[in-house]
Amino acid sequence: MINDNKVLLQAKAISYCVNGKDILQSVSMTIHEEEIITLVGPNGAGKTTLLKVILGLMPPSSGIIEKKPSLVCGYVPQRLKIPTTIPISIASFIKLANFDKKQSIEPFLADVGLDIDLSQSVHTVSGGEFQRLLMARALLRKPELLVLDEPAQGLDFSGEAHFYQQLETIKKKYGCSILLVSHDLHLVMAATDRVVCLNSHICCEGQPDLVKNDPEFSKLFGDKLGDGKISERFAVYHHEHDHSHSPDGEICMKAHEDDTTE
Repeated sequence: MINDNKVLLQAKAISYCVNGKDILQSVSMTIHEEEIITLVGPNGAGKTTLLKVILGLMPPSSGIIEKKPSLVCGYVPQRLKIPTTIPISIASFIKLANFDKKQSIEPFLADVGLDIDLSQSVHTVSGGEFQRLLMARALLRKPELLVLDEPAQGLDFSGEAHFYQQLETIKKKYGCSILLVSHDLHLVMAATDRVVCLNSHICCEGQPDLVKNDPEFSKLFGDKLGDGKISERFAVYHHEHDHSHSPDGEICMKAHEDDTTE
């Protein structure tokens, strides 16, 4: 049972095995209120599997997931294909989501930068537009935890950069935490509060500035760091927080400048 009211979810010693192969090995992590956590790792590291276990879509082989009571989650999967033989408009597709049907859809589309004719077929939108549509559909649930698996696929570089900058705005507006998987290291490291580096097990985790200099991180992503100017390559932009994090990712509230101490 979760005793801390600032904790949304805890994964405890999660393992997942398929045909004798360990996909996840004793993975433990905690998700706090209003934080952005990025899950990184090589292909086959178990990132998508961990998301599905956290969401309850797949049972773990061992370990437990503890959630805040009545936790509302929104999910954008890595891939979702709608057969072209199924005619469905964008409006109808959105309405399949579980949300308050009295609320207007347009503001949620605007929050993800999508201006689109709702009457057109969902099959006519581009890959990037469809990803944004999935995001809007997830936000309609007004989630406390938004789970995104490679959410920027289909977007060009400029679109990716803008998307990751929007995450902080979405977190603040909806008061939600965001857990995402991404390979866009050069962008996402600057857009996150905490990084979890996964390769079946958790290799390292913490604030981006600490993780990017961790030997385990360099071992996995050294070929992507290029000329070694790590700080420059990961400094696309920086957002301000009203809190800081300890090396293990725990949230520590900052004191305001006008606060006084005894």
